[in-house]
Amino acid sequence: MNDIIHLLPDSVANQIAAGEVIQRPASVIKELVENAIDAGAGNIQVVLKDAGRTLIQVTDDGKGMSGTDARMAFERHATSKISSAADLFALRTMGFRGEALASIAAVAQVELRTRRKEDELGTFITIAGSQVESQQPGNCPTGTSFFIKNLFFNVPARRKFLKSNETELRHIITEFIRIALVYPELHFSLTHNDTEIYELAATNRRQRIAHIFGNKNNNFSRQLLPIDTTTTLVNISGYVGTPETALRNANQYFFVNGRYMRHPYFHKAVMQAYDRLLANDAGPNYFIYFDIDPGSIDVNIHPTKTEIKFENEAAIWPIITAAIKEVLGKSNAVPSIEFDVEGAIDIPLIDRSRPAIQPQVKVNPAYNPFETHSERPNYSRPPMSWEKLYQDFEKPVSQPSYAPPVVEMETIVTPSLLSSVIDQSDSLPETSNYLLYKGRYIITGGKSGVMLIDKQRAHVRVLFEQFMEQLNSRHGISQQLLFPEIVELNAADALVLQTAIDELGCVGLDIALFGKQTFSINGIPAGLEGKDILPIVESIIDCIKNKDAKVKEVLHENIALTLAKAAAVGYGQPMAFEEMDHLVGQLFACSNPNYTPDGKKIVVVLSSEEIDKKF
Repeated sequence: MNDIIHLLPDSVANQIAAGEVIQRPASVIKELVENAIDAGAGNIQVVLKDAGRTLIQVTDDGKGMSGTDARMAFERHATSKISSAADLFALRTMGFRGEALASIAAVAQVELRTRRKEDELGTFITIAGSQVESQQPGNCPTGTSFFIKNLFFNVPARRKFLKSNETELRHIITEFIRIALVYPELHFSLTHNDTEIYELAATNRRQRIAHIFGNKNNNFSRQLLPIDTTTTLVNISGYVGTPETALRNANQYFFVNGRYMRHPYFHKAVMQAYDRLLANDAGPNYFIYFDIDPGSIDVNIHPTKTEIKFENEAAIWPIITAAIKEVLGKSNAVPSIEFDVEGAIDIPLIDRSRPAIQPQVKVNPAYNPFETHSERPNYSRPPMSWEKLYQDFEKPVSQPSYAPPVVEMETIVTPSLLSSVIDQSDSLPETSNYLLYKGRYIITGGKSGVMLIDKQRAHVRVLFEQFMEQLNSRHGISQQLLFPEIVELNAADALVLQTAIDELGCVGLDIALFGKQTFSINGIPAGLEGKDILPIVESIIDCIKNKDAKVKEVLHENIALTLAKAAAVGYGQPMAFEEMDHLVGQLFACSNPNYTPDGKKIVVVLSSEEIDKKF
């Protein structure tokens, strides 16, 4: 019998490795930009075509490579970062595995141009599918330029399952931002289809954060609180946001030794510091940088190097929490307790120049508690006029004209609701069959019991289905603004909004591109009159971004739900009988009247048996 185990060809082995290292165009950007940083670059430029499907170009002004190094760089496990296993515990570079370039070359057509400062000519290399097609000298500037063309050209299944260009570009921007936040002293630029998305000049950390996430319509930089804690275990620095700026999709980043990481355990430590300061669905902005001994962490967990193990996680937890609580307290971000000082005793300040006087106790030596006739002062009560106390009861009581009963809980009492509970319903006025409790719940009776309806959630469900119908039919009513509102966004948010402009127009939200990252809001959907439209647009952007599905698949529901929540009737707002009746009728005409689109309960029924048990 012949032997059946054999070595795989290098091209096949590289494609297998590429499946784990290179998952999408954003993975290529991450690996090439990190290599540029390790090469000592001060200026890094990224150029894209079709969200990286057609072209990814990364150019840096680093130290470059020799001809031999350029050829060796595409071999598997070839690296200049480490030379022994001990080096894994002293890593200060971004890369170390030696798999990135080999994986990229296995699934794309790669062209490399590189030159060292001391060399007169550089090296040009062309590789496709792990096969070197040519290598020759050429003239090029100092540094390295990679041209990655037709990504996954030889892996049709992987190319087929790439998302839309908008989604892939958002992933690229995410990776680009993660690196740019760590190295504010470097110059970065990102261009897509000849349109400049980011141009980040070398600056400090706070300004880099403001350039990426801020815009002219907010003071993002001023909303950040600096943290700086030095211990023998770890040094923690960075910025956290005030509780007032918390968002549902907040900007939250951890970095360790110049590397982005995900760490749910440390995230809980941050959230503990904000305990009882945030809404249930909101999270704080934070940009936290750890500087720690490389020997106490392990970055060799996953090829993406975003999962990092810490040797002393439990000890770092209280350091994070204490550092954030300290800065929140110093900045008065934590609400202080205000005591009522009216009528309080005035406590004088201590005069330390005066000598202390020993307190003296004075007693009556003649007092005998066993004496029955001791001399005691006579106390007399003021005379009580009992006639005045009863004279109001002797006055005749005037019968007021009939008026509807007033209920303290802002309720509207009706015969049909209370006929099964009390027997004196014939004395009540004829009104509608709804009761409004505390301005929040609509209560109505039925054959099986009492039904409680959350009026705001009911209105959200009704408006959601109306907006969905408008989106599907692409016919919405727009109320044009007399003075259009101008909004300027950061690059990532501008990209998201630009891809959704057509769909927003279907519900009456008329938005036009007014500049590079500036938009003009010319019309709003009917029903949003008097609402501040800018927070609504920002909420729509937050709902759409960070989604892995295609934009078209999630866009309609996100837009409809955001607009419905913005236009829904508020708690405490009074409603007429006809309005409640109309809302309840619309609710039960919906496809799912029991829950809101985001899964919150709308209707609760108390059966007659449950009510009887209460009595």
